[in-house]
Amino acid sequence: MSGFVFEGRFRDKVLVVTGAAQGIGLAVAARAVTEGGRVLFVDRAEMVREVVAALATDKAVACVADLETYEGAEAAMQEAVQRFGGIDILINNVGGAIRMRPYDAFEAEQIDAEIRRSLMPTLYCCHAVLPHLYARGAGTIVNVSSNATRGIHRVPYSAAKGGINALTQSLAMEVADRNIRVVATAPGGTEAPVRHIPRNAEGDTTAEQGWMGEVVAQVKQSSFLKRYGTLAEQVAPILFLASDEASYITGSVLPVAGGDLG
Repeated sequence: MSGFVFEGRFRDKVLVVTGAAQGIGLAVAARAVTEGGRVLFVDRAEMVREVVAALATDKAVACVADLETYEGAEAAMQEAVQRFGGIDILINNVGGAIRMRPYDAFEAEQIDAEIRRSLMPTLYCCHAVLPHLYARGAGTIVNVSSNATRGIHRVPYSAAKGGINALTQSLAMEVADRNIRVVATAPGGTEAPVRHIPRNAEGDTTAEQGWMGEVVAQVKQSSFLKRYGTLAEQVAPILFLASDEASYITGSVLPVAGGDLG
């Protein structure tokens, strides 16, 4: 991954990064380690253990947990406390549209699945981490939202990310007097390595492949820069908001989508 590395920016900080087995989550967690943080890489995929083993450092620990359950979120936070003695920063990255299709083509259980994947892990983790941040006397939560709050063929996902934006703003107001910041980025389309864990385990139908093509075209057209972003272009603002450099920013949702505000 290209981009600047700020040596020591997260020295003496404990970070929990969710969805850390691949994509943006992995890139964020790995760079945080490089910048001095002690990081719990959380994912429900067992491959997160291989990812952490490859880093060959005691500053990175793998945690397998299903964050679509509250028990999984609570267990992940407890693991960070047991391994590192506390939590300073939580980066909620779990989520992602499962299917691309017009809203009237979604089935009821598919709508539920989108909300479970892209809203509930963040909602649960924000709740589960609060006692640990209170114990620390300070802390930061960075939620990874999306500019897809305005977009085609993914209405349930858009609704979930709109919920994350509201959660960010409301929780930030509620916990500001506890010296806790809550912020978010709203990434646009991002070029990422081939997924080892598929977005839709059932595979896309021919129709869904066509609808996906329409989504890609819309995302690029809506961006002023007419392209997808890179992983490095998403990682940098997430870690900036997580760092002490952003100490006077809270309740904000930062669009990172080439000018498309979502």
